[in-house]
Amino acid sequence: MDDIRVIVVDDSFLMRRIISDMLNEVEGITVAATAKDGNELLYLLGKEKIDVITLDVEMPGMNGIEVLKVLKERKINIPVIILSSLSKNSTELTLRSLEEGAFDFIPKPSGEISLDIIRLKDQLIEIIYNAYGRKNVKMINIPPRPSSTSPLLGEVSLPKAIAIAASTGGPKAYSYLFSELNFYIDIPIFLVQHMPKGFTKTFAERLNNLSPMVVKEGEQEELIRSGTVYVAPGGYHMEVLNGRIHLNEDAPLWGVRPAADRLIKSAAEYYKDGLISIVLTGMGRDGAEGIRMTKAFGGYTISEAESSSTIYGMSKAAYETGCVDEVLSLYSIPKRIEELLGGRNIWK
Repeated sequence: MDDIRVIVVDDSFLMRRIISDMLNEVEGITVAATAKDGNELLYLLGKEKIDVITLDVEMPGMNGIEVLKVLKERKINIPVIILSSLSKNSTELTLRSLEEGAFDFIPKPSGEISLDIIRLKDQLIEIIYNAYGRKNVKMINIPPRPSSTSPLLGEVSLPKAIAIAASTGGPKAYSYLFSELNFYIDIPIFLVQHMPKGFTKTFAERLNNLSPMVVKEGEQEELIRSGTVYVAPGGYHMEVLNGRIHLNEDAPLWGVRPAADRLIKSAAEYYKDGLISIVLTGMGRDGAEGIRMTKAFGGYTISEAESSSTIYGMSKAAYETGCVDEVLSLYSIPKRIEELLGGRNIWK
């Protein structure tokens, strides 16, 4: 198998050198070229065979958003991994980039660069391999697989809450979901999106602009209210305990914090058969145990189909538990939520 050929795009010579040296140490990955800005990237794409792009989101001239738009216009189908700083402007640009089609992102090294590089190296390598695999995979549809204990479609206990989980591809999926759920839902919704500290607040603000409900980061000991969407803050597990939000910095689960399993399992214990749990696109298997527990308490479960998933990992793991009531394309999920709520919890 040929090496995965990567181009590193960053206006900082030091950052280009650090990332290139790091990736060139990895068997199976070759840095084919580097570029200092978007214009140089577009020029080099006509000269080099490139499989994956790492892209600085803040650059003079053509920024990451503008690069993605040009790639889309020219029908250049190369997965893009955004490298982002923690500034307010950069986090906003990063989320816009993900909505514009970037595959995933990681925070740029900062402070003690050598320590950050060690911590982020494995993550970047994993994302590169997944981005390359996603580029070359043939998408197929998997039919719904009701569990033996699941209710008939359309029959569900009075919904009391919804829990949704996503990772890679999640920001774009959530943006679509909430632009379609353009009505007030009179139950709480809990979201987990695998993101580090500094990004989830901006993420919540963007969703808040799309929704008639209040979308915010969950806060410690906050009383859970209907019509509110609680986003798990980066760096914290979020759980439902006695009708309140509980945050903690326990060890990561499945390598992530926040972890969807921590949230969904706690919500299942609290809401019992009144919980609807949904697992969307993402790497890994986070959320599968939450789906299993939701079903054990009589709740309703949905996983996203492979055909609409950026990465068919989390939703596949959920499906393979045998506890999923429905496998749905992302584009069918908003309507299905409305049907499950049955008009009882909706004000349009």
